[in-house]
Amino acid sequence: MADPAPATPRPRSHDTREAILFGGVYGAVLACSMVAALSQYGHTSAAGRRYDAVWLLVTACASALAHGYAHYIAERTPQRSWDVLHSLAEEWPLVTAVLPTVFLLAGAGWGWWPAEGIEYPAFVLNIVILFGLGLVTARRSRRSWFAAVLIGAVDALLGVVVVVANAFIK
Repeated sequence: MADPAPATPRPRSHDTREAILFGGVYGAVLACSMVAALSQYGHTSAAGRRYDAVWLLVTACASALAHGYAHYIAERTPQRSWDVLHSLAEEWPLVTAVLPTVFLLAGAGWGWWPAEGIEYPAFVLNIVILFGLGLVTARRSRRSWFAAVLIGAVDALLGVVVVVANAFIK
């Protein structure tokens, strides 16, 4: 009797917690980096902040597409054609993580708050996001409060590194 054809293994799907942590951390660090890079030359006009907001969103979408596509092509198993769309859709946390910073920059561009110096609240916001992602993810993994705070602090340190690098580069 012939053995049935082996089932083709499905590509490993990331669980939601892992995807949110990875995408959130990546997105928050990306937002810090982009704000630092875009504000390097001191363009603090409202039009400049709208430009920054658009570029941050475009960069986040391009990064999410590149990351999702890389996951898709890295799988060495036969895949259905719509699996590429599934791989791309799994990158939503990365784009979502930059939206608060996009909102800050766009709000400054629309005159809701001053455009000058908005990068500092954006840095603080992203450091808080990084800390929160680390803390919540660690607690959901049943880590102690001490370990969770430590993990959150290490995640926040990624944003601090970008801020310090920005200060030295300027």
